[in-house]
Amino acid sequence: MSIVTTTRAAERSGSFWRRAHLTPYWLLAPAVVVTAVIVFLPMLQAVATSFYDLILFRPNASRFVGFGNYIRLFQDPVFWTALWNTVIWIGLTVPLQMGLGLITAILLNREFPWRGLARALIIIPWALPSVVIALMWRWIYDPNTGVLNDLLIYLSVVQGAVPWLADPHLALYAVIATLTWQGFPFFAVMILAGLQGIPKSQYEAASLDGASPWRQFLHITLPGIMPVLATAGLLRVIWVANSMDVIFVMTGGGPGYSTHTLPLYAFIKARQNLDFGYGTAIAVTFTILLGSFVAVYLARTMREVEK
Repeated sequence: MSIVTTTRAAERSGSFWRRAHLTPYWLLAPAVVVTAVIVFLPMLQAVATSFYDLILFRPNASRFVGFGNYIRLFQDPVFWTALWNTVIWIGLTVPLQMGLGLITAILLNREFPWRGLARALIIIPWALPSVVIALMWRWIYDPNTGVLNDLLIYLSVVQGAVPWLADPHLALYAVIATLTWQGFPFFAVMILAGLQGIPKSQYEAASLDGASPWRQFLHITLPGIMPVLATAGLLRVIWVANSMDVIFVMTGGGPGYSTHTLPLYAFIKARQNLDFGYGTAIAVTFTILLGSFVAVYLARTMREVEK
């Protein structure tokens, strides 16, 4: 009798263990299904579309071309221009946002009157819609009525109005300045949260040992916020890389191709030229390049954490 009871208890125990083991998977299943339907299924469809010569105003002429769109892409000089612009776009915007956000967070971490109000106001550029920011800065850059030119002429920095968004050599950097202003509050808030987690006793001990503010920053502040910088930096690289709304509203990708980035070029080809096959090939190539960068970044970050 005791053997039967023990066997049933073991079966109940095994059944309970299996249910407990499978419960997390059942709870995650709806999110996985939704993600698969909304994200991965369109991604697979986009990859399949990139193998076709699909132009919407010629739907009956659609045909399978294999890697033809990709061969055409690497022979396209506009693609290489957009790729280089994308590198500049990410390589300048993210470090500038991070540097400005770091300075802002350090200032907001100090004690001063109305600090709470300052912390609330600093988030405004991040909270405003991108279209509003693009229109506002397009007016600021306007060579006829823009505030920036008036200010620079008044300070005798320039002698005449500068066509910031009409000059192929200046337009991209003008848009980068706009996105830097919009995105630095994200870094400021994230870094400020990291600064709040550093014990003040460390700074007090360093002061007693005679460490200068700069050495305190290098040996206490910077290591303390490094995980925050790593995470926020990766997020901003992904967001900035995919950002095209500010560019589209301010310049439309011009003058010429001077402000074309890969996401914008893919959008123009697919949405305006209705060349979905080629536009999708650009988007897939950009996704592979960005995914490769993220994978390398995460691998290096994990190695640093393990150390």
